[in-house]
Amino acid sequence: MDAQAAKLLGAGLAAIGAGLASIGVGNVFAKFLEGALRNPGAADGQQGRLFIGFAAAELLGLLSFVVAVLLIFK
Repeated sequence: MDAQAAKLLGAGLAAIGAGLASIGVGNVFAKFLEGALRNPGAADGQQGRLFIGFAAAELLGLLSFVVAVLLIFK
């Protein structure tokens, strides 16, 4: 396997993380809605944690995308 093929294979594997980040974001919002529907009074107190979880999942997706782009073009 030459170096170019290894770079593209690594970029493809790193890009999987971007797709998995969307699953993570979906899980964050699903669990928030599940908890908010069970206890609507506590939903306002949990909204900050919702955005922290969203930001963390999205950050990991963007990080994997950046790694994939760096592997392709560098």
